[in-house]
Amino acid sequence: MYGILNYQFYKHFHLYYTFLYLVSCIDPMDKENITVTTWFILRGFPLGYHDQILFLFMLFIFIYTFTLLGNFTLISVATLDSLLHTPMYYFLRNLSFLEICYITVTLPKLLQTFVAKRKTISFYGCCTQMYCFFTLGVTECFLFAVMAYDRYVAICNPLRYFSVMSKTTCLRLAAVSWISGNLISLGQTASIFSLPYCGPNVINHFFCDIPPVLKLACTDVSANEISVSITAFLVLPLPFSLVIYSYARIIAAILRISTSSGRKKVFSTCASHFVSVTLFFGTGAFTYVRVKASENPDNDKMLSLLYSVVTPLLNPIIYSLRNQEVKGGLKKLLGTIH
Repeated sequence: MYGILNYQFYKHFHLYYTFLYLVSCIDPMDKENITVTTWFILRGFPLGYHDQILFLFMLFIFIYTFTLLGNFTLISVATLDSLLHTPMYYFLRNLSFLEICYITVTLPKLLQTFVAKRKTISFYGCCTQMYCFFTLGVTECFLFAVMAYDRYVAICNPLRYFSVMSKTTCLRLAAVSWISGNLISLGQTASIFSLPYCGPNVINHFFCDIPPVLKLACTDVSANEISVSITAFLVLPLPFSLVIYSYARIIAAILRISTSSGRKKVFSTCASHFVSVTLFFGTGAFTYVRVKASENPDNDKMLSLLYSVVTPLLNPIIYSLRNQEVKGGLKKLLGTIH
């Protein structure tokens, strides 16, 4: 479904991008000598040895496969087991679907850079990749905040949990997260790809991320950098502040639990989620609030790996392997299959 939506976006908006791009790129005083960039080269990770390339290729193949299987399994178990039809697992299904899309946007193209002689991506392919990646990233920020709020209500107001987190409320919170991500990404992507790209076309990254793409524009991009920084400042700290507030209240509630086993059980689940949230928000904030590409692009690539590859990988580990309810649902599913 998400791939169909992105295809429709590409189909309906590519003429708009073409018009804006050509208008901004053509200097009326020099129309004959202009060079318009229609494709980019993804440099990826510079590796000189065949053994290194083969090792990383196999490693990322394993990570991609494990991430897909883990998140698909989590979605299947939470969907088929009626005991897991609760608000928490509804948001987990959304998050797992998002993580599948998130890693699929970047990792296949990274694998291609390991084996392909021409490490290219078209102008519109780059535009679509950035739009999808930015949409999923913003949506994940809001989903993490919603999930933290869900845990806050469940732990601090358990008697009112199902009335506060009703089915309608859950649907609205999820819809707001996805719609906000799409709208914010659409505005930023349209702004960035309406800039003129008339010179160098080598993106020193493994996907079309905002900082390295802006670096290639042959015009002043200070306004775009400010816009991206403001957007990042609103999108990252605000949801993270809600996460911090929710977990502060949760910790206070945990400390009031009389039994040590009860405190340990609640704290273990929340601590794992909080580590994942901190990793995602911390690396994202460092990349996009400081939107200019760093002097060492390899550092930016490693940061991008953390939130685009490692976080989706951790999702099924954090929310299933350490969750007895999911383990029980998985056993039921396997028993039904056999």
